[in-house]
Amino acid sequence: MAKIGYVMNYAGYGADTDKEWMKRFGCAEIIEEQQECGLRAEWDKLLGRLNKGDELVVSKLSHIIRETRQLSYLLEYCLLKEIRLISIHDCIDSGNELFPETRMSDILNVVALLPKEAFDVRKSSDAIRKVKSRMRTLSPVDYNRIGRKECVVNMYKSGHLINEIWKASGFRSRSSVFRVLKEAGIVLNRGRKKG
Repeated sequence: MAKIGYVMNYAGYGADTDKEWMKRFGCAEIIEEQQECGLRAEWDKLLGRLNKGDELVVSKLSHIIRETRQLSYLLEYCLLKEIRLISIHDCIDSGNELFPETRMSDILNVVALLPKEAFDVRKSSDAIRKVKSRMRTLSPVDYNRIGRKECVVNMYKSGHLINEIWKASGFRSRSSVFRVLKEAGIVLNRGRKKG
């Protein structure tokens, strides 16, 4: 008869207060899931580990369930295994001890809003995933290009001739050296290319 907590941690949600509540309630174990890739591996493992008579504490039902059909399966599972289900923010306790002020209309509102809230949770994690996919990491080739351009600029600033810079940089033509200098905002102040 273990008390196990489950927290879904996603951007914009303060899971620390929920974890603190679960600790005060006496949860021996608190499982924290990072909602980044849309998969809920920890939740699936937790369901397989629950034993008869355990108590399952969650932050909100919308963090573990995406549609009302899944709610039906979860409630049936909890009934068969005699698992007490507690949802902190929904004020639901299947043991009828923690939230005596919760009325049937409150529970029906939770069920009615479940699909919308679950969609909002998925949407927030999808937004993070899209931002991460747009972030570009530099490859070794990019680092070589950046290093070569910095070398060209530094050599010009230290007074080297264009031909020396061209040979040291490995560019195929001198015009590439001039292009790099122009992109860097360097004003040419030597020889025929002055200005």
